[in-house]
Amino acid sequence: MLCGDHIYKMDYSELLEFHVTMGADVTVSTIEFPRASASNLGVLEIDDNQRIIGFEEKPECPRALPSNPSLALASMGIYVFNTKVLVKAMMEDAAAPDSSHDFGRNIIPNLIGDKRVYAFNFKDLNRKEAIYWRDVGTLDAYFDANMDLISIDPQFNLYDKEWPIRTYVRSYPPAKTVFALEQEGRVGVGINSIISQGSIISGGRVKNSILSPEVRINSYSQVDDCILMNGIDVGRYAKLRRVIIDKNVHIPPRMEIGYNPAEDRRRFTVTDSGVIVIPRDTTFCD
Repeated sequence: MLCGDHIYKMDYSELLEFHVTMGADVTVSTIEFPRASASNLGVLEIDDNQRIIGFEEKPECPRALPSNPSLALASMGIYVFNTKVLVKAMMEDAAAPDSSHDFGRNIIPNLIGDKRVYAFNFKDLNRKEAIYWRDVGTLDAYFDANMDLISIDPQFNLYDKEWPIRTYVRSYPPAKTVFALEQEGRVGVGINSIISQGSIISGGRVKNSILSPEVRINSYSQVDDCILMNGIDVGRYAKLRRVIIDKNVHIPPRMEIGYNPAEDRRRFTVTDSGVIVIPRDTTFCD
């Protein structure tokens, strides 16, 4: 489930049951998260009954869990409100001139103490040892979350028949690979990758990448560790490495992206970890 800038697996029935059982006015779904990485999240403090007694948004020094100093209790950005409580809180916040009108910074902290605000400790249901939840609010986090999907045994498994992904999918033809002229180096192949319907790997090589629908990889090109959105066309002999490309972009023949850091930073947005980002509908001269 993608919610705002978070991705997770969750059974809402347990959250709702907890909210009703506790007689809560507000319930915040929480996760135990590495404290060293929690400064970009909302961090909570609770009492022995799971009632929230403190809520700090993006603290410089996140509060540690008493049971484990290496962890913090982080908000997942998923809330259950009683309707009357939510409406009243929103109206009061809208009238507050100094408010940033944010749930984590304003609305929920203002309810703590006056209302029954509880934390629901999220338990993963995908039968993995690690709890799966990712904050994808930054480009690097988005890239890492996508790379998780192509691992051999992904924690967030798109192919789990007991937890199907419900989404709208257009009717595309199947993905296809063509050319096997090994002596010429013209081989259409995809390795450790997700290749969506309607995509054609035409004599190029794709490795550790995600191809969205209707992507075309032309002959002798090379695509490594990339995320290509719908309608991307990669020209012959082009080379891409650690690139996110938004929709409807044609990469000209022989263009290289991801091999010259100084040139990449001059032309494109480059993240702290070196991921290159190309906006949708970008045009290049062939």
